[in-house]
Amino acid sequence: MADSTHTTAGAPRAALIAGLTPLERLDADPFLVDTRTQYAVCHRWAARRGYRVTSELLVNGARPDHRGLWADVEEGNADLFVVAGRRALECAVSSAEGFIAECERRGVRVETAQFQEPAYDAATKARIHRRLSMPTAGYDGC
Repeated sequence: MADSTHTTAGAPRAALIAGLTPLERLDADPFLVDTRTQYAVCHRWAARRGYRVTSELLVNGARPDHRGLWADVEEGNADLFVVAGRRALECAVSSAEGFIAECERRGVRVETAQFQEPAYDAATKARIHRRLSMPTAGYDGC
């Protein structure tokens, strides 16, 4: 979904990609489970460069040519992809190199935010677990 707080008329349009990782991997790899932080990193990166976020894609192991990845580009709604980091890209698509090659073939940039992943303590992991395990109970993570 587009985030209207990060829009600038006429700015290049960015589709954000977060890698979807099962909640069971929270202790082993909290950043990849924490898609909210992945998106936040991408939003900050885009805002600093004047890009308008037009969509957020949440995927796991998608083929580099998967229609869902390319729909916004093909419809003229995205000019580039932004992903929090290489590890998130490797989670999101079945082949990071294949996706990068597909982007080059189609003339679409893919950018990684390149930042230091946050540290996750037990309390942070518990909040992520609660948010992700109780979505139908109306919990919104606040």
